[in-house]
Amino acid sequence: MGVLNVTPDSFSDGGSWADPDAAVHRGRQLLSEGADIIDVGGESTRPGAEPVGIDTELARVVPTVEALVGDVAAAGARLSVDTRHAEVARAALAAGATILNDVSASLEHVAGEAGAGWVAMHMLGEPGTMQDDPHYDDVVAEVRAFLVAAEQRGRDAGVDEIWIDPGIGFGKTFAHNWALLGALATLVDTGIPVAIGTSRKGFLGAILAEADGTDERPGPEDRLEGSITTACWAATMGAAMIRVHDVRATVAALGAVATPHGSGGA
Repeated sequence: MGVLNVTPDSFSDGGSWADPDAAVHRGRQLLSEGADIIDVGGESTRPGAEPVGIDTELARVVPTVEALVGDVAAAGARLSVDTRHAEVARAALAAGATILNDVSASLEHVAGEAGAGWVAMHMLGEPGTMQDDPHYDDVVAEVRAFLVAAEQRGRDAGVDEIWIDPGIGFGKTFAHNWALLGALATLVDTGIPVAIGTSRKGFLGAILAEADGTDERPGPEDRLEGSITTACWAATMGAAMIRVHDVRATVAALGAVATPHGSGGA
């Protein structure tokens, strides 16, 4: 799943693809790099983000979806809408998206009505406050229970295609994120397809800084090594969907990991 943020304030690439023509160009680039899904988002959900109005989000998302439908279909790929608002989800699905990437895990009825796939993500609180001292007694058990219940709600709402996402960085500390990554098999073992997004996130900056022996954390665009490493880990643990900014590099790394030993090369 390739990330296409058509926002001015996303944590990693905010503003880069806010222009409609730039957004379409970027979407086509992600397809050419090997993305199976283009995930279009019009509201930043980074820690501390302020919500935007529905009309603003619609104006960002729907034209982009409409402009990319033909290219995506020709590539045999799919379009996803990354939103927590029912109005935006309905409009984007009507415009040609076929997956609802739902950070609120509350829009199963919208996906069911549209016959769309649904990604149900765990988030503790709201984007503006979710990193204000998040607490769990057992983060793995609590997130797992939440997601299993969400999947059942989706089935009850008539959704046939469901992924569950532990929500790395969404109301979690550094330790919570690592616990969830380390226990990813616990989610995979539910039998529900697992989606995950670690790409360019802040906890990777902390790890890369420690590896370099420095207190200076690299910015989002300089976290490629951590992004690829965690993507490969997730894939080997059985994740079905991996959400990334750097599609070409991730596809290449995943291909290398999947290559049987002894098949050639240095």
